Amino acid sequence: MAKGVVWATAEDLARNRGKVLSLYRQILRSLNSPDLPLTPAARLAKKAEVRTIFLFGSEERSLHNIADLIDATEYSLSILKKGCLP
Repeated sequence: MAKGVVWATAEDLARNRGKVLSLYRQILRSLNSPDLPLTPAARLAKKAEVRTIFLFGSEERSLHNIADLIDATEYSLSILKKGCLP
């Protein structure tokens, strides 16, 4: 990411795309874990929330907000891997 630039360039977006897609897939897989105490309806609702967050995140052009999305996703994934929901 370029220093002093607030808006993401095409290069910044391309650099982050793979990581964001990977995190998105990992969260969806984690929500399928039988260790999570979720009913099928609750599981689908959580997946819908994740899709919505990433849908709006995909339109984001601010470097700070993209970094926040990645940080929040990594934190959420660490909680899911522990087997509990916030």
